[in-house]
Amino acid sequence: MNETESKPNNSNENSEPAAQINVNTETPDSNIKTPETDYVALNKELNDKFLRLYSDFENFRKRSLKERAELIKTASEDLIKAIIPVLDDLERAIKANQQSTDTESIKAGFTLIHHKLSQTLKSKGLESFECAGQIFNSDTMEAITHIPAENSDQNGKVVDEIEKGYKLGEKVIRFAKVVVAQ
Repeated sequence: MNETESKPNNSNENSEPAAQINVNTETPDSNIKTPETDYVALNKELNDKFLRLYSDFENFRKRSLKERAELIKTASEDLIKAIIPVLDDLERAIKANQQSTDTESIKAGFTLIHHKLSQTLKSKGLESFECAGQIFNSDTMEAITHIPAENSDQNGKVVDEIEKGYKLGEKVIRFAKVVVAQ
């Protein structure tokens, strides 16, 4: 037998099995879940949740700031609308006072305007508080000066109120300026 005869037979036999071989690129370990692949998947999932929550929070923060600015704007708008009639009354009183010589009617007019303004501000929650005769309270009062007490009962008490104090709801928005006896 010569070598040429046996080679063609071998090449045919080898070519058929090569066509039938299924090349499996996956390693046997790639189908098995390992703790590392679980952690990678969990990390990816948690990172995605974090990004979504962060985005939701940023949107909420921006929306809250916008709503707060709008609320402040509209709150002052309501107060201004309530004060405009008082401003109109003051303008009418000024015009009337230029031509009038009756001081009693001028006084009565300003008293009415003061009352109207006080009622308007009271309807918006503003309240004044009395300090005269009270024991000095640094939470609501500011001592402008101290004077000697006439007797021991006046010691530490407010003897004179220079400016009224005001509260808006429970919050002090202007401290009363007072004179305290010592």
